[in-house]
Amino acid sequence: MTTSEKPRAVRSHDIILDNDYVEWIHDIKLRFQSSQQKAAVKVNYEQLFFNWQLGRDIVTRKAEQKWGSGIVEQLSLDLQAAFPDAKGFSTTNLWYMKKWFLFYSTELQKLHQLGGVFPTELKKNAEQMTNADFEKLQHLGGELDFPVIFSFVPWRHHIEIITKCKDVDEAIFYIQRTIEDGLSRNALDDIIRADLYHTKGAALTNFGDKLPAIQGQLAQEILKSNYDLGFVSLPKGYDEDALEDVLEQHMTRFLLELGDGWAFIGRQKEIIIAGKTRKIDLLFYHIYLRCYVVLELKVKPFDPEFAGKLNFYVNAVNEFVKRDSDNPTIGLLICKDMDRTEVQLAFQGITTPMGVATYDNVQIKKIQEQLPTAEQFQKQIELAEKEYKMSLHNED
Repeated sequence: MTTSEKPRAVRSHDIILDNDYVEWIHDIKLRFQSSQQKAAVKVNYEQLFFNWQLGRDIVTRKAEQKWGSGIVEQLSLDLQAAFPDAKGFSTTNLWYMKKWFLFYSTELQKLHQLGGVFPTELKKNAEQMTNADFEKLQHLGGELDFPVIFSFVPWRHHIEIITKCKDVDEAIFYIQRTIEDGLSRNALDDIIRADLYHTKGAALTNFGDKLPAIQGQLAQEILKSNYDLGFVSLPKGYDEDALEDVLEQHMTRFLLELGDGWAFIGRQKEIIIAGKTRKIDLLFYHIYLRCYVVLELKVKPFDPEFAGKLNFYVNAVNEFVKRDSDNPTIGLLICKDMDRTEVQLAFQGITTPMGVATYDNVQIKKIQEQLPTAEQFQKQIELAEKEYKMSLHNED
């Protein structure tokens, strides 16, 4: 082609899209996504490291002692004046930086070790980060006394954690959950409010005796000792049906409270046994455990007879619902309160795996919400007047 010739436009019907092209464009998309994700991780790392350094400076320089109690406010003004387009230099944010450093400063070794034993999940969250990239980040974090695990958690999540956690071990738990599950800030707030750190894996169960070791351990970790139902509202004196109704209406939120891997099968699930219809309160399937979970609700404290009924339903599901590829069904009873000794005694002789947990924080509707409205009250007056007139007419 001579220099005077122009490249010929390629019409759409001149293109041959074969398998090689499809594979090539797929590879390009993956590489582009990877580059974007790496860039996001790098930007997050740089910003977090800056926040860490600034918080450390305020502490190690003893800024308030040296320059006065208002120095953080002055520092905020100076930085905002120097970088008017930058965000994150508010006085409140600078105080969070200081709090962040102080919160972890005595436990840095524990955090560095966590980064070393937790690389798979960290890299998975970083999406396609190479081993070399990850090792470089670990090395840099070690040299600068900055825990590499922090890089994979957004700043606002860090604030949420340090303001609501009581110690570093609890904070590490929520950092891990954020990384493993890719939690949004609202989801993180939900599990902190539910006190997942203290309740996860603490349900009273017989899994150790009734399940294979690996499945039993996983099942134990999945169940909580207490479930926060603060997202539902019920009238005083509510019963099991009312509680089931409202949980079914808020099933998405209830699944979030239950945790990862739960799939809702149905409410009042019918099973025909010996010609009689039996109904299970709530039936779930747990994807990770690969088994059905029979969930019974009780709005009163644990009674030993509850264990027998739950045992019956678990056996029924194993007999009539479970497939050969499913693991043994487990039962979960959630009740208003329980005595550990009673539960342990009730478990003796039970042949199926089951756990008992409690619930709390159900919002009781205000009295005003249960009173008749002004319109209803007016209709009642009119009805009373009508009945009164009729009674007078009858007397005549």
